[in-house]
Amino acid sequence: MSEQLLSLTGITLRFAGNVVLDNVDFSMPAGIIASLIGPNGAGKTSLFNCITGFYKPQQGSLLLDGTEMRRLKPHQVTRLGIARTFQNVRLFREMSVLENVMSGQHCRTTAGAIDAILRLPGQRREEEAIRDFAAECLTFVGIEDGWDRDATTLAYGWQRRIEIARALATQPRLLLLDEPAAGLTKSEKQELIELIRRIRAERDICVLLIEHDTSLVMSLSERVSVLDHGVMIAEGTPKEIQADPKVIEAYLGVEEGEAELEF
Repeated sequence: MSEQLLSLTGITLRFAGNVVLDNVDFSMPAGIIASLIGPNGAGKTSLFNCITGFYKPQQGSLLLDGTEMRRLKPHQVTRLGIARTFQNVRLFREMSVLENVMSGQHCRTTAGAIDAILRLPGQRREEEAIRDFAAECLTFVGIEDGWDRDATTLAYGWQRRIEIARALATQPRLLLLDEPAAGLTKSEKQELIELIRRIRAERDICVLLIEHDTSLVMSLSERVSVLDHGVMIAEGTPKEIQADPKVIEAYLGVEEGEAELEF
């Protein structure tokens, strides 16, 4: 295993001549919870999209445990061990809670089309195992009943949990959460913090989140990285980031020494 679970070097992304990510270096050792923060438009979600194969950077290297991912398609990245959630919840309409989470296991299935059509014993055993694992993921995130309901009809906070359960169903080594606390109540945010800690502690999954709630970032993260206009301007512990002059200026538009970023 490489020293860093995730390692990005010189990632540069351009759209129509505009530089979205400018020579970004970023790495994460296994077993930590880290955050990626920055002002709106800084390039945070674009970096997630590069890591997960939705965007193809023009330059740089993108390694997961030493394996180059820059040219991989999203489903190949998922199979390699990276799962994600999105800023806006993306659940499958007209599918139940359980079916949405079962879909996360698609990248791990081995039965072919003929097996499914003929309902061969191997396919039936695999489907049962998928159902059982999806049920376990739902229980893990705190959804213990109502699995037959249409997932998109549930309250927003529950939809967030279903999306996390579906990501866990892919059996990732690295989980990317894009603004997971957006739209949640204060109590739901506290439950989210506890869930993320359990994901790391009980499932040995490394977690990287984009988050605007700086108090949540402070309480959860062991390492924080800051993007501004596509450039990585600072990395360190939450306390180091809180006092970093470049971060303060990026967020508040003030000169060094004039303010401190509140977490």
